[in-house]
Amino acid sequence: MSGHSKWSTIKRKKGAIDAERSKIFQKLNKEIFVAAKLGDKDPDNNPNLRMAIDKAKAENMPKDRIQAAIDKAHSSSNSENYESVRYEGYAAGGVAVMVDCLTDNRNRTASDVRSTFTKRGGNLGTDGSVSYLFERKGVIVLPKTYDEDTLMELSLDNNALDFVVNDDSYEIYTTYEDFINMNKVLNENGITEFLMNETRYIPQNTVELPEEKREKVYALIDTLEDLDDVQNVYHNMAE
Repeated sequence: MSGHSKWSTIKRKKGAIDAERSKIFQKLNKEIFVAAKLGDKDPDNNPNLRMAIDKAKAENMPKDRIQAAIDKAHSSSNSENYESVRYEGYAAGGVAVMVDCLTDNRNRTASDVRSTFTKRGGNLGTDGSVSYLFERKGVIVLPKTYDEDTLMELSLDNNALDFVVNDDSYEIYTTYEDFINMNKVLNENGITEFLMNETRYIPQNTVELPEEKREKVYALIDTLEDLDDVQNVYHNMAE
């Protein structure tokens, strides 16, 4: 199958984040903590925790740090508490931007996100103003060390929405509902090395922009991603 690859967008973000490894580990630690605290500490019985762990593994987060976050979530002496908050708005050129946060201080987070949009030429919208433009999907990216025909057959036999072949990777897209099962099938067939393995919000359509405006959008995205409370930033600008 072929299709419009979205891995280039994701890879750009991962490359930028790799330069600050400690910051991404901090965000992953929070995501694992929240998933574990809201459910079973066994990832086999907690799909959200399983996804958070797989995401951390794809970023080469040490196993001891992953386990420490899980143990901390179920420690009777720990009183940390985070809530999930989403902000929606527009960047330069009318690009839709969706910001997912985990915060222990909603007022602080709202102020930081709002000021970032303003300083970087965007504007914050109301709840639901852009989220309808995105669809949550499973995104599984694997290195080309695996056999293409085998991967394609496994993907299509298990309801993949798309299978994309790139120069250095394969991309498998699933519905949110089929994501866990696709992972199970891959693991059962010895496919366990991932470049990315998580659910993400994928734009249904993209916006083309000239280079000058693209740089403004990237500046907004990068500044938002630097905020401690921000977990993910999604946009619909064409790469």
